[in-house]
Amino acid sequence: MMSEQQPVPQQNYQASASETAADPSSPTNTTHFGFKTVAHDEKVSLVANVFHSVAAKYDVMNDLMSLGIHRLWKRFTIDCSGVRPGQHVLDLAGGTGDLTALFSRRVGPSGKVVLADINASMLNVGKDKLRDLGLVQNISYVQANAEALPFADNTFDIITIAFGLRNVTDKDAALRSMFRVLKPGGRLLVLEFSKPTEAWLSKVYDAYSFKLLPVMGQLVANDRESYQYLAESIRMHPDQDTLKQMMEQAGFAQTSYHNLTGGIVALHRGYKF
Repeated sequence: MMSEQQPVPQQNYQASASETAADPSSPTNTTHFGFKTVAHDEKVSLVANVFHSVAAKYDVMNDLMSLGIHRLWKRFTIDCSGVRPGQHVLDLAGGTGDLTALFSRRVGPSGKVVLADINASMLNVGKDKLRDLGLVQNISYVQANAEALPFADNTFDIITIAFGLRNVTDKDAALRSMFRVLKPGGRLLVLEFSKPTEAWLSKVYDAYSFKLLPVMGQLVANDRESYQYLAESIRMHPDQDTLKQMMEQAGFAQTSYHNLTGGIVALHRGYKF
């Protein structure tokens, strides 16, 4: 166990071959950015531009887009985490810090929460918000790529990634990286948009996503394109069973998922043994 005040190790870790990005010159090294096909290395900068653009209005848009329900999804995630005082938690792709704030209160002064995000703009918004809430003593901030996490093996009791995995270029590499830094007996929770379980809900959701969501983005954040990407990225994300299988292939055991709001969102959970 790490001592109460020991900083989370970030130095001296070199990504293994399985965690480094593929050769960008390879003709097969392409991925999706929404419905577009782009080079792997290009997606990173494209996604970065999206979140630099939306960071300032991110929380407002989350409340509008979900009618506030995202807060219930996140609280359910915390409840399913089994977090206890004194534990060390990684809130990956933690953005503006909603989960970090909840975890901080639960792990207490003897615990530690690391808010990690690849995007500096999101990380700065999260840092400012949490400091305004008076949450400073047990939280640290790290700009990190989920595909090659800069932490020592077996560091965290719990890892969460909420609404971030779909934006990762190499999801398999990210899951392997999360597995490596999770302690034996620890658990990963992936909260992400998924596939509605009913045909009628899927139709309503498609109409909302592609007709209303970009308009809301334009009116509130002056950014239609980023919210068009959001809708497209959700459709390109693996469905519930596929993501469960991906977690198992990365080494996680006792994997399961729980559909929320008719499968619009799903919470996946897996353990490292």
